[in-house]
Amino acid sequence: MRTLDEAGLLSLWERGQDRHPIDRALLLCAWARPDVAPERFAQLPLGVVNTGLLRMRAALFGARVEVQLDCEHCGEHLELALDINPLLADATTQDERAEIELQGFRFRVPHSIDLAALAHETDAQTAALHLLERCCVARADGPTALADVLSEAEEQLEAADPLADLRLSVACEACGQTTQASLDAGSLLWDDVRNHARGLLGQVHSLAQAYGWTEGEVLALSPARRAAYLDLLRV
Repeated sequence: MRTLDEAGLLSLWERGQDRHPIDRALLLCAWARPDVAPERFAQLPLGVVNTGLLRMRAALFGARVEVQLDCEHCGEHLELALDINPLLADATTQDERAEIELQGFRFRVPHSIDLAALAHETDAQTAALHLLERCCVARADGPTALADVLSEAEEQLEAADPLADLRLSVACEACGQTTQASLDAGSLLWDDVRNHARGLLGQVHSLAQAYGWTEGEVLALSPARRAAYLDLLRV
């Protein structure tokens, strides 16, 4: 994992703040994986992209994640402390060219470029069918239609790329029912990058106002020394 200094983090935040969430996730993943050409990420399995994002998040901000959601059964607000390291255990078996065969059809696993093509679709069933259409690389001879194999194909594609859709089952203490939590690796990492960048900009602003220092001069200070100057301003 590359190291990210504070100037680099601000640059990454600046480049990503106006992008679509899918493009932003690819930007972050490309930074985390300099061994892969940036243009390739849109055509890599979603699980490969999510793995890069989760590893970057763990390296920069730690593996502990606070997940908040409302129970889909009783509406109780739930908070969950999650360690993302166990999720990465599945990454050791990832195949970037994974395919499945089903009733004469052959499908590749979905890529980010497929999600981008379906971003405008509002009906979940229609989106799922269009996604399967895009992932179909060989068709069956006969009357079987894609819609006939949709459910089974979704299950097999999920098994072939387990980190593509990060879902967790959470037990509600209030009603005892289980609810599903979805973990968006790109949004999770971006929230941390954005919050850290805003904190840095606030420090630069305060010290520049007080001492006339440039952004580069402020960032050149160690975090401890910078904090000491900020404390002096509060006296």
